[in-house]
Amino acid sequence: MMTRLGNTTLYIMFAALALLMAFPFYWMVTSALKTNDEIWQSPPTLWPGNPLWSNFAEAWNEAPFFRYMGNSIFVATAIVFIQIINSGFMAYALTHMKFRLKGLFAGVILFGYMVPATAIYLPGYLVLSELNLLNSYAGLILSNCVSVFSIFLIRQAFLQVPHELIEAGEADGASHLRILWTILAPITRSSFAVLALITFIEQYNNYFWPMLITKDPSLQLVSAGLRSFFVEGGAYGLKWPLIMAASAFTIAPLMIVFVLAQKTILQSVNMTAGSTKG
Repeated sequence: MMTRLGNTTLYIMFAALALLMAFPFYWMVTSALKTNDEIWQSPPTLWPGNPLWSNFAEAWNEAPFFRYMGNSIFVATAIVFIQIINSGFMAYALTHMKFRLKGLFAGVILFGYMVPATAIYLPGYLVLSELNLLNSYAGLILSNCVSVFSIFLIRQAFLQVPHELIEAGEADGASHLRILWTILAPITRSSFAVLALITFIEQYNNYFWPMLITKDPSLQLVSAGLRSFFVEGGAYGLKWPLIMAASAFTIAPLMIVFVLAQKTILQSVNMTAGSTKG
């Protein structure tokens, strides 16, 4: 009886926390359906008297959000794909390969993780300028294709895999590449899913660095596009329903990616738990 009561209390607490976390999204969507006066009225209302669904279409048509979202999805997806590959290679080398100065190499990478991102903006800008990659998709992608956080995330996942599996693969004559993508990658796919989710969200919402290296409006990502809409189409915040509508539909790709990654993570966790019990 006490156990059931404790579980029920726990579920209620989690449900309350979930509602608390979801409320800002609910407020954003409902604000997009209101008039400007309804947003600022006191006391505030949880649902508009006459929902204005046309605000979404109006916001979509007032700025090239299709291009902004397309740019962000393309750049973020390319970066995720490249980071998964190079993080897998680097993590494998740091965990299951033997070479001289391996510890020093790992230390240098760790030191790079402690360097603030803003400290490399200037040298990064100069390098891209010398390579003629400023104001281009290639510059946006290649300047973010390596992440120390991604390397250490996958490295920690690889360290959890028994080394006997790697030795068995080597005994069967498997190459390092085959061991990586047929043994390690399937076992640690939940970590790769987490990496993909975190990287996609980070790059999709990236603002300062893309604004620094791109000047062409056609290359603007979602964050820069929303700012432009706030300043121009949003009339410095005077059209809050349209701003809320634009904010709402621009996060839709993030919600989709989260749902897909969550499914993969849960499947991998269940598989790992089942194999551990067996």
